[in-house]
Amino acid sequence: MTTSDLTASGSARTSPRMIAGFSDYLRIARFDHMTKNVFILPGIALALLLRGNATTEGPLDILWNVVIGFVAAVGVASANYVINEWLDRDFDRFHPEKSQRAAVQRRMFGPLVLLEYLLLLGAGLALASLVNDALFAACLLLAVSGITYNVKPIRTKDRPYLDVLSESINNPIRLLIGWAMVDAGSLPPVSLLLAFWFGGAFLMNSKRLAEYRDIVASDGRETLGLYRRSFRHYSENHLSVANLVHALLCAFFVAIFLIKYRIEYILLFPGIVTLFAVYYALALTPNSVARKPEKLYRARPVILASVATTVLFVFATFADIPALEVLASQHFIETGALHLLPSRP
Repeated sequence: MTTSDLTASGSARTSPRMIAGFSDYLRIARFDHMTKNVFILPGIALALLLRGNATTEGPLDILWNVVIGFVAAVGVASANYVINEWLDRDFDRFHPEKSQRAAVQRRMFGPLVLLEYLLLLGAGLALASLVNDALFAACLLLAVSGITYNVKPIRTKDRPYLDVLSESINNPIRLLIGWAMVDAGSLPPVSLLLAFWFGGAFLMNSKRLAEYRDIVASDGRETLGLYRRSFRHYSENHLSVANLVHALLCAFFVAIFLIKYRIEYILLFPGIVTLFAVYYALALTPNSVARKPEKLYRARPVILASVATTVLFVFATFADIPALEVLASQHFIETGALHLLPSRP
């Protein structure tokens, strides 16, 4: 198949381009993707548990921070989506689903897209500044992440492996946003930030693995390379090994956090392992929801594993189990007395 054939194939997925309407400009902001902001919730919960006594904020102040902070995060994230869809419009037409996006299907005007981006970004940062400087800085980091991921000459989404790491850094940033809503005077533990980063890398790499398997099977590897340049350097083996690396690094930093800050949280490990296993199985399933992380609420195994892990988290938060302290200290099985045992005849 030649490049011209592929171009024609990509064009065939698009209908005649009509001038975009107001609803099309709303679509590229992807407000339906706000479910990804669920990663803000652990930041709120862990800040309350670990820093609740240190914060000077009252319950009503924290509630205000959470409401305004969520709206601010949605605004900045939607601004990132706007430039994502606009700058990817010539590549998305080679993707089976993304070829139906408004920026591909409709004629949009660059100045209007830029205005939408600036309005959403400005509103998000302005709201964040009403809460505290820490939340403003975290939202600003989210905005910078969107620029480095999408905009040339950096455009990390075109670089193999760096594409996953740069996209998944939004996970610890969202953790920071949630933490700042409760305690603006500290940062989350580095082990927790790194665990969220590599956990997010596992999710994003699984998405790419699912896309690779499905699109190569249906349209060929050449089409996949036209959709995203980084895929030209990937193979199924590369993505599978990367998944293993991200999962191991996430588990390593999770273990550090659990042992240092609350040993009872070690009880969460079976739930965390189950979540990783279930999600990886989804990535290996044709046309699975792993390709659309914003739709994960439709994946029953993921929901069940998430609920079970949440129940374990609540239990471990309120249950003190001194016997588990043995896991955080050195113990050896002494064998020196074995020579005192009677020898066999």
